[in-house]
Amino acid sequence: MINITLPDNSIKSFESYPSGMDVAISISEGFARNCVAMKIEDKMLDLNSVIKKDSSIKFITIKDKDALEILRHSAAHVMAEAVQNIYPDAALTIGPVVDDGFYYDIDMKPVSEEDFPTIEAEINNIIKAKKTFERKVVTKEDALEIFKDNPYKTELIQELSDQEISLYQQGGFTDLCRGPHIPHTGMIKGIKLMKTSGAYWRADQSKAQLQRLYGTAFFDKKDLNAYLHLIEEAKKRDHRKLGTKLDLYSFHQEAAGMPFFHAKGMEMWNVLLEYWREEHKRAGYVETKTPVMLSRHLWEQSGHWENYRENMYTSVVDDEEYAIKPMNCPGGMILYKTGSYSYRDLPLRAGEIGLVHRHEMSGALSGLFRVRAFHQDDAHIFMTPDQIGDEILGVLNLVNRIYSRFGLGFHLELSTRPKKSIGSDAQWEEATNGLKNALNKYGQDYVINEGDGAFYGPKIDIHIKDALGRTWQCGTVQLDMALPERFDLSYKGSDNEKHRPIMIHRVIYGSIERFFGILVEHFAGKFPLWLAPVQAVILPINDDLAPHAHDVSRQLTEHGIRCEVDTRTESLKKKVRDAQVNYTPLIITIGEKERESATLSVRTLDGNVKMGLAINEFVKPVIKHIKDRVLEEIVL
Repeated sequence: MINITLPDNSIKSFESYPSGMDVAISISEGFARNCVAMKIEDKMLDLNSVIKKDSSIKFITIKDKDALEILRHSAAHVMAEAVQNIYPDAALTIGPVVDDGFYYDIDMKPVSEEDFPTIEAEINNIIKAKKTFERKVVTKEDALEIFKDNPYKTELIQELSDQEISLYQQGGFTDLCRGPHIPHTGMIKGIKLMKTSGAYWRADQSKAQLQRLYGTAFFDKKDLNAYLHLIEEAKKRDHRKLGTKLDLYSFHQEAAGMPFFHAKGMEMWNVLLEYWREEHKRAGYVETKTPVMLSRHLWEQSGHWENYRENMYTSVVDDEEYAIKPMNCPGGMILYKTGSYSYRDLPLRAGEIGLVHRHEMSGALSGLFRVRAFHQDDAHIFMTPDQIGDEILGVLNLVNRIYSRFGLGFHLELSTRPKKSIGSDAQWEEATNGLKNALNKYGQDYVINEGDGAFYGPKIDIHIKDALGRTWQCGTVQLDMALPERFDLSYKGSDNEKHRPIMIHRVIYGSIERFFGILVEHFAGKFPLWLAPVQAVILPINDDLAPHAHDVSRQLTEHGIRCEVDTRTESLKKKVRDAQVNYTPLIITIGEKERESATLSVRTLDGNVKMGLAINEFVKPVIKHIKDRVLEEIVL
């Protein structure tokens, strides 16, 4: 007799060893149809796995978070089978799940998106056949024999320490895999090949170049269609295209991965920094600045040379090795050591807009989202142990104020100690508990990412959500007890003895370049008035009115309104249309009537037109709208 305990603590008994699917069907056939896998003793298993002892079981259904990853893992196998059916000489390598889908690297003749319909047709044939995924465990020798004609699989198998290796078979197709998988291919209701690219075996340029086929899959075709619609919307908002169209920034091979910001881009950049400085001054921060290049000795002391050297740019100055800073932290340590502090001086909150450089592979560069040179809105908070909770809460409240100003929601993730780290076990435990306690007090749900912390301390990652529902990791809060130890930082306590401060590293914009790109896509280039690089454009209807238009422009500029005069020899209709295409919030038309009456005719982007506005009557609400940093369009 086998007793199975269900999540509601009820028990089902079976005379013989049941499979997970047997247990699911015993609950109801409708329930079983929606089951993807099961979890026993925190181990994820296929539903066709046989249970040979009394166990507690949790079913993974299509509504659970883990289910989609299992489905996509299975979809990668289906795509691989389809490719091999069409291209028998193709040699499969690896096919992992990634964000929003999966890919498979394959040694095969080049394919393009024109080949996708043929591959998708074969995929759909495999899905319609409802082939079951069957797990088999074989010896290492047997696995090597099965894949003897595939050098990539052979290499993977030889590196495995396990003497027993699991394979998965669907019909006549077999692949090396740990699993688990969905019960059968028919559960894939929506699948689409997305793109193809080149990839080197094991990311090594000296090795074979492979074809990487990307795809995505869902349990429901409606979800697939919604996702494809989202992709199309995202393409329309692509910050690389919008940045060029709006004359904000550009990218050039002369400085790959290092964006050039144009005059209009710098207007918006400075508005972002002005707001940042205003909020930080209110929150009790001072602003500092540290050099962009520092000696190797400093990076060895901080631990970056040992743990981050491959991402750093170096140079030699006066026969001494230097590194361009990839992070601002060590410079902040030096600044702290220039002073003498008591417990009464803490917390000390020091912010820095620091230019940092990190080496990224050329293939990974992507507009403003992945660059080699960027600015971090860093801050380092030095404090006593009893101030940890309040300071972390202060950062989270500041994060909420700043992100809300842009209409951005966010969720929180706590990342714990990675394998490669510095500091003692006791320091890590105290730091991690400090973050957990602060998060619990903050009251917002959070996810724990085991082993994903920084090498010097645990961290809270802050993921913002944009207008399309996409999430971006921007802000982070990192608690560090190791660097104050390495740099011998101290303060005098109430007992008149020296004590080691606790330190918080934190960013809110994160990479300002990346945050800038996110805002371009979030607003689709249609920025709120306070953020728009050009807030008003003035359109004289003929050349004779140009001097008056420039006079109006000077008056608006004196009030802090960013404006331009369009004196091109184009029709008024064309000028208005161009201003709308460039998402200029306020379009001001100047005719003879407006000059004689000293008034303005103003059109907003939502199509509303207000005529006969005196300049002061126009300026007052506009200045207030900008000062209050209102997200919605202005109503005049």
